[in-house]
Amino acid sequence: MPPRCLQIESVHSTAACAPANDQPKTRTMPTSAPDRDAPILLTGAAGFVGFHTANRLLSEGRTVIGLDNFNGYYDVRLKEARWAQLDGRAGFTGVRADLTDKDALLRLCDTYEPGVIVHLAAQAGVRYGIENPSAYVDSNLIGFVNILEIARALKVAHLVFASTSSVYGANRAMPFAENHSTAHPLSLYAATKKANELLAHSYAHLYRIPVTGLRFFTVYGPWGRPDMAPQKFTARIFAGDPIEVYNGGKLMRDFTFIDDIVEGVVRVTDHIPVVDESWDAMAPTPDGSGVAPYRIFNIGRGAPVELMEFIAILEKHIGRKANMQMVGMQAGDVEGTWCDVSALGRAVGYRPQVSLDEGLAKTVAWFRDYYKV
Repeated sequence: MPPRCLQIESVHSTAACAPANDQPKTRTMPTSAPDRDAPILLTGAAGFVGFHTANRLLSEGRTVIGLDNFNGYYDVRLKEARWAQLDGRAGFTGVRADLTDKDALLRLCDTYEPGVIVHLAAQAGVRYGIENPSAYVDSNLIGFVNILEIARALKVAHLVFASTSSVYGANRAMPFAENHSTAHPLSLYAATKKANELLAHSYAHLYRIPVTGLRFFTVYGPWGRPDMAPQKFTARIFAGDPIEVYNGGKLMRDFTFIDDIVEGVVRVTDHIPVVDESWDAMAPTPDGSGVAPYRIFNIGRGAPVELMEFIAILEKHIGRKANMQMVGMQAGDVEGTWCDVSALGRAVGYRPQVSLDEGLAKTVAWFRDYYKV
């Protein structure tokens, strides 16, 4: 019998594995958790959230196939250091490959046959989309469809993927809830993530693949991305360099500590979405749930903080004052984010535990140790 993944199609192909008249069966997917002994394919394993998620899954005795392409969007040495922490741990296998490399994904698929996919790899960033739009098309669109095709070929028990709070775009009704409008993304990054949500819903409906998308709000903590404000501000304050404070400091963010995010990701991974038999086609739910085994959840802390307060707490733990340069709003950014976490709480019992003060204390302590400052 040929390997199952050989049925995967290129995203550029018009062919399909199933005959055109092979309609998906209308059925409710099982509600039990996936087989905890089945390998988990975790993309973006050398990234910030991916690294912490892999660590957590490994600590629970799960088998993790970690994939990353080590692109140069930010300092690759940090990615290598994260990877080194995972490499050699019982249950971890690392694969260096790009999401757009279909052949590499086929080999991985045939070799390990993961039962669950946690897809965290993506080209992130707001301003970078203006400089290099093709990076977002390659990773977030072509790469994402390749992941969907693997999920279809393997008939995985669950596909969990990272979306973003940025999909709320120009929406000003806060706190952001899953049924709010996402029709007005303000950055290419947000647009590609909105596209991911739509593509995932289509696959969930057509092939009855259980899929859950998580709209991440601002994540921070040890091993964080150096291009994001928490790490960037910390580095500059330690160095005595000025920090750029966008929109004159009149910004609000729902900062969420990495441990709380990982707790939510792991809980969701073991919670398979189902078709809602009471779904009403005359009153469809705005978040896409119902007709397919598909759910979208916000994941954040649910307690937004003004940027100036964030900087003040950071200064306290660093023990130095920031040299602030007030600048205008950056293109594609939004003035505020505020996460309504109630849906995720009802579904999996998600309750963020770490305050901003505690989280920044841990972040600064890690920064001192890692960078020897």
